[in-house]
Amino acid sequence: MELAQVRLFVTDFAACYRFYADVLGLRPQSGTGAGPYEKFSPHAGSAGIALQDRAMMAGVLAELGETATGHRSLVVLRVDDLDAYCAEITARGATVLHGPAPMTERMRVAHIKDPEGNVVELQEWLLLRT
Repeated sequence: MELAQVRLFVTDFAACYRFYADVLGLRPQSGTGAGPYEKFSPHAGSAGIALQDRAMMAGVLAELGETATGHRSLVVLRVDDLDAYCAEITARGATVLHGPAPMTERMRVAHIKDPEGNVVELQEWLLLRT
């Protein structure tokens, strides 16, 4: 089994597209910001994050509904230098809600939200598991 992607259901596709591409700096697969779908890849690793227009998917899964209620996901991205990356994305419009701060003895984290309110955790691994 292989993780292909984490897919987020969004109502403002264009705003979320800009956030993941322009603010976080992830690489869009097709470059089509109009939706209803786009996959983003990090610069390392194989799994990615995908955006899916919520209204379109509600037509497929009726119980989904066209509006989100509460948090529905936590996207986790690993970065090499948490402080530098937070400074970079803050300069591009992100607001850091928490951190950078230690989470455990093995990692430091920071948390941000995308335009739909999805929480994104940024991790810097200090010690690898042995």
